[in-house]
Amino acid sequence: MIDYGYSLKVLNIPLGEEIFKICYYSFHMTYLLIDQETQRLKFRQLRSSDFDEWLPLFKEKNTAKFLEMDPNLTPFELCEKWFEKSFYRYKNELGGMNVLINKETDQFIGQSGLLVQNIDNQNRLEVGYSILPKYWNQGYAFEAASKCRDFAFEHNFIDSLISVIHTANKGSEKVALKNGMTFEKKFDNNFNIFSIEKINWKQ
Repeated sequence: MIDYGYSLKVLNIPLGEEIFKICYYSFHMTYLLIDQETQRLKFRQLRSSDFDEWLPLFKEKNTAKFLEMDPNLTPFELCEKWFEKSFYRYKNELGGMNVLINKETDQFIGQSGLLVQNIDNQNRLEVGYSILPKYWNQGYAFEAASKCRDFAFEHNFIDSLISVIHTANKGSEKVALKNGMTFEKKFDNNFNIFSIEKINWKQ
């Protein structure tokens, strides 16, 4: 199972900037959950030094497919694209993924966050989540996703949240449903959009 909540292509932003230059900019951290915690996890900003920890995700056969990335790229190149996109988001106040650290073991578990997405010419706020393969099926994706949901609604960022999930990614679909979301519509042929309204939160 691969726990992703979003496609890297949804936003349609350029990826040509150099990864190790972007990371040194001073960012306004809109929508980030830096220093937030759950029962097992602590959230922090992504760093360029996290690259090697995150690389194993892109060695899984369905990663490029579920993120709608170029399947001809190497795992290293795919990981570079992820970091470029992440730092672009930080720089342009488009939300972003936060690193998930196990509070007890200090291990890098995955990434999750709130992401500004352009869906049918409308800005929506997405709950995204990706977990390293060795930590799948341990409840980390839902733990992180539910924290993102609560954080967004508690801070009145928006009245509804979405998760954009590849139609074949049943693991992430289960997380979205457990997070209180329901199917909203199909998007861009290969993706489903799940959503939750603030008025239905905590019901």
